[in-house]
Amino acid sequence: MVKNKRNSRYLAGFFLIVMALGFFITMPFQNNIIGRLLQGAFEAGVVGGLADWFAVTALFRHPLGIPIPHTALLPNNRQRMTDGIINLVENNWLSKESIQSKVAQVRITEKLLEELEKNVHSKWVSKGIKTISKRMITQINVMQLADVLEREVKAKAYAMDVKVLLGTVIDKSLAGQYDEKAFDYLLVEVEKWISKQSTIEKLGSLAVQLIDNADVDGFVKFAIKSFRNLINEEKLGNIIFKLVTKGIDDLRNSDSKNREVLLTKARAFLEELKENEKVISEINQWKNSFLDKWDAHKQIVTILEDMQEKLISFIESDKFDAMLLPFLTRLLEELKEDQEKRSKIEEWIHRQIMDLVEKNHTKIGNLVRENLDKLDNKKLVELVETNVGKDLQWIRVNGAVCGFIIGLVLTIVKVLI
Repeated sequence: MVKNKRNSRYLAGFFLIVMALGFFITMPFQNNIIGRLLQGAFEAGVVGGLADWFAVTALFRHPLGIPIPHTALLPNNRQRMTDGIINLVENNWLSKESIQSKVAQVRITEKLLEELEKNVHSKWVSKGIKTISKRMITQINVMQLADVLEREVKAKAYAMDVKVLLGTVIDKSLAGQYDEKAFDYLLVEVEKWISKQSTIEKLGSLAVQLIDNADVDGFVKFAIKSFRNLINEEKLGNIIFKLVTKGIDDLRNSDSKNREVLLTKARAFLEELKENEKVISEINQWKNSFLDKWDAHKQIVTILEDMQEKLISFIESDKFDAMLLPFLTRLLEELKEDQEKRSKIEEWIHRQIMDLVEKNHTKIGNLVRENLDKLDNKKLVELVETNVGKDLQWIRVNGAVCGFIIGLVLTIVKVLI
């Protein structure tokens, strides 16, 4: 390119020299018609060549180094030129509308689905998804997330209606017959407790103490003493054990009247409890007091960190690989069949690209400006001359040739007149 520029410059200089030599050579032959015609033609050629040389040179520098006004146009108007180039790039060649129009014509979702379908079984897809998944999990700020969760949990707990919650729990318990199950469980535990030898001994000892300390007079006192002489702690404990065991067996029987009475009273108590404002108020105070003192942050952080570790371990395990391929295959099939979902994904992708173009379009102009500003005037002139210098030099050649022809025509007209 540089060589072509130099050749065209030499060619322009050659034509100018030819015109000048022709002018001087024909000067002695002005009395001759042909000499006069040639001298007029060469004279006009010199003028045209010099004029075009001046014009071409004035674009890039001061002719002969003389600071003539309105010369060195490119360096002196560099800012205007830069602004013009940026305006051309931003508003014509790479305008927001043209970029958005081209993006809208690209069916991104279809191309993505085609590529994914081709490579769904490849290792790089699995590895890429694993890498992205692990990065997403590890990038989660556990401390910040714990703060958010703690605030949300406490806010929901504070706002919880204790009366509604208590009523719901009681209704569900009664509907599921948990009252009977709890009652039967209690009977089992009482039976276990009463069957222990230590319990029997304690009950016998307690009964004897009560008898000995009974504050009675007369015949009752005599009867108690007589009974006391006939029985000891062991026998009395066994009697109490048998009585309690018999009572438990009776309460276990679904047809037992005693069982029905106790369960009915328990159910009535629970029904009344739903509307007991005092109990509800106390539960609510206890709840609020507990929440005020409860420091859930550490517990939530521990849970989240544990979940992070388990998720990462799961992603690295073979189970994740076994689950990933069927999941991706099923997802691709669903997307291929669901035109509406594909359209929504396409719209979302286009919208993101459009937003990105909208927010960063000015960076295109800034990038062009930065690259132009990196060039000093000398480099900029050299760059322009390298790319368009050949055509500019041909302007000089054409000026000399056209001047020669025009001068010839004008001299002929002059001679004729």
